[in-house]
Amino acid sequence: MRRWGPGLLLLLPSLILLAVFVYGLIAWTMKLSLSDEHDALGSKGFVGLDNFTALFTDDINDRFVHSLRNLAVFTVVFMAGALFMGLLWALLLERGARGEGFLRAVYLFPMAVSFVASGVVWRWLMNSGTGDSAGGINAVFEGLHLGFLENPWWTHPDWGMAAMALPAIWQLSGYVMALFLSGFRGIPVELREAAAVDGASTYRLYRHVLFPQLTPTALSALIILGHMSMKMFDLIMSVSGAQWNTEVPAVYVWQTLLTSDYAKAAAISVILLLLVALVIVPYLIYNNRVERRR
Repeated sequence: MRRWGPGLLLLLPSLILLAVFVYGLIAWTMKLSLSDEHDALGSKGFVGLDNFTALFTDDINDRFVHSLRNLAVFTVVFMAGALFMGLLWALLLERGARGEGFLRAVYLFPMAVSFVASGVVWRWLMNSGTGDSAGGINAVFEGLHLGFLENPWWTHPDWGMAAMALPAIWQLSGYVMALFLSGFRGIPVELREAAAVDGASTYRLYRHVLFPQLTPTALSALIILGHMSMKMFDLIMSVSGAQWNTEVPAVYVWQTLLTSDYAKAAAISVILLLLVALVIVPYLIYNNRVERRR
């Protein structure tokens, strides 16, 4: 008790809050997902996994499957775009650009803006009007006589979710840049000097020396971006609202709750939790193994 008693007392308030408001609510949600509480009258009994199977087999217009497809498109485009732009900016700054401090602030500034505020702005920028009624980015294309580049953006029925990822890329690529830049700065100078002595070109220096050292950083960025994209709600609602062609599971949960179908909303939430766990848990296991080896 003398060893771990004081530490336990210091942690006890946080442990209680976590147990009640995190794990307790997760357990309650899981219990609700196994019930038949589809209205405000309360649950009448236990139905097992019926709510989960109904989402994939008996949902109107395959709505849940459609939202999962949208989420997959959004996640792939968002992660690829944010990683590419973040790495590009980190490369430019890492090579010693003038005004580095100012450029870092500019790249990181979008992170200070809430998803709701940026969503309202991007809703105007991605105005679907064309020609004389064009607005936002389409108006710029129209003014530059590049009308062939005008498009409906997020209202497009096929690739609207790809356009929806643009605001997220703009907002979080600066964060990825900061991760990669810190990774570059953490590489020992001796490795660069040894490569220069061996006559390595700039391409070989980055390809065979520097980029392999950034693997843990890239993995961390993938995990962070992946779990953020799966829970994306406020940005999508600010840009498009509750629209069919941009609906994702988080939006579907909100709309289901409005109809008081608590069991169905809980089932969708549990599936989202499992998807996030599939991304985070393997990373935590891998990270713990790496730390033990060190």
